[in-house]
Amino acid sequence: MVDVSEKRETAREAVARAILRMKPATLRVIRQGNAPKGDVLGVARTAGILAAKRTPQLIPLCHPLRITGLDVTFSDDVKRGELTVEARVRTVDKTGVEMEALTAAAVAALTVYDMVKAVERGVTIAKVQLVEKRGGKSGHWRR
Repeated sequence: MVDVSEKRETAREAVARAILRMKPATLRVIRQGNAPKGDVLGVARTAGILAAKRTPQLIPLCHPLRITGLDVTFSDDVKRGELTVEARVRTVDKTGVEMEALTAAAVAALTVYDMVKAVERGVTIAKVQLVEKRGGKSGHWRR
């Protein structure tokens, strides 16, 4: 594990996204709240938040951080059959929250998949990626 004891605490933020691809009809089921397992987006949001908080338990050598803010949001494009998950994580700490944001986006996407697999087996998860980070020594970065 990298020693961060000499680093100073700074405000940091990271944003990650995951894209799910599915049939437009499946996306409509999600939007209407008619999935057999219930509120897909509500459960996926909660799963993403819980996952971010557990990142050090899931990813070896990740430091436990004090997460000060965390949002998991969704946007969709029914025509293209795409659901985008975005996770934004904030902290004031000695190291960044990129892994927490990526973990939140990925687990939220996995949860959507789990909750709609009875509706459609062909859902895919693509482009789990960091899209922006702020703070720390390296400053601001955007994809």
